[in-house]
Amino acid sequence: MITDRASAIQYEVDQLIDLQIMTMKQESPLTSAQLLDYNLRFARIQELYRELDRINRTKLAMKFANVS
Repeated sequence: MITDRASAIQYEVDQLIDLQIMTMKQESPLTSAQLLDYNLRFARIQELYRELDRINRTKLAMKFANVS
């Protein structure tokens, strides 16, 4: 179950990063709305990576608990 959640988060991160890359590849300057969207996606990516970190820490704690 943890792996499924982590996979879903990683998929969302990948999608958001692709959007960030596409946004930066535009030849025209970003509009205010595009810049806001870019910053919101960045914040979401950070949030998702924090969640992945928590999931991985939980997995490690469970692994060490089973070994002990």
